[in-house]
Amino acid sequence: MGISLTEAAADHVRKFLAKRGKGVGLRLGVRTSGCSGMAYVLEFADEINPEDQVFEQGDIKVIVDPKSLVYLDGTELDYAREGLNEGFRFNNPNVANQCGCGESFSV
Repeated sequence: MGISLTEAAADHVRKFLAKRGKGVGLRLGVRTSGCSGMAYVLEFADEINPEDQVFEQGDIKVIVDPKSLVYLDGTELDYAREGLNEGFRFNNPNVANQCGCGESFSV
């Protein structure tokens, strides 16, 4: 299945990488945390490790480590603005439960 980006998310990543002046893509992962058990981790990547899975959408690369891919496979990453709030949204088909704030999930 893989990881996909909406056009809004791809535009945001593209603009941020250009402003940053370096980077090969967006690293997406999970860590144990939060009230539901798992939390998303997003960071801009400067390198791709040999074990990483890379999903390309146009000129944007989404880099995922193999352990995180189990929890993220099929996820669509979106970027939205609502009033004063803006940020990435995760449309993850693997999520069984999610906390009220949307910061953590369980599978």
